[in-house]
Amino acid sequence: MPGKFEVYKDKAGEFRFRLKAANGQNILASEGYSAKASCLNGIESVKKNSQDASRFETKKSASGKFTFSLKASNGQVIGVSQSYDSESGCSNGMKSVAECSVDATTDDQT
Repeated sequence: MPGKFEVYKDKAGEFRFRLKAANGQNILASEGYSAKASCLNGIESVKKNSQDASRFETKKSASGKFTFSLKASNGQVIGVSQSYDSESGCSNGMKSVAECSVDATTDDQT
C-alpha cells in the first residue's frame, strides 16, 4: 500500500522529509537539507535503496529499544526510524518503508 512523503521546512530553515505509512504513522525521517532539490533527491534515494534489505541497519539502544536507518550505496544515512519496543516491530517497520515508499506520493508543505 503506498505511503506519502511529506516535505517541510524545520525551525532552522532546512528542508526535511518524512515517510508516512498508509495509516498516517511516521515510519522514516530524513536529515536536514539546505536545498529543496537535495531533499527531493533524498526521497528518490529512499525509493531506490529501500528495495535492498542490506541497506537497512538496525540498532538496539541501552534502554532496549530498536531503531533502524536506511543507507545509500555510499554508506550515507538517508533516513532513520522511530524507536520500537521489539526487534520484530523494527523489522516490520523496515518492511513497511520498502512497501510504502515505491509508489508514495510527495506532499510539498513548504
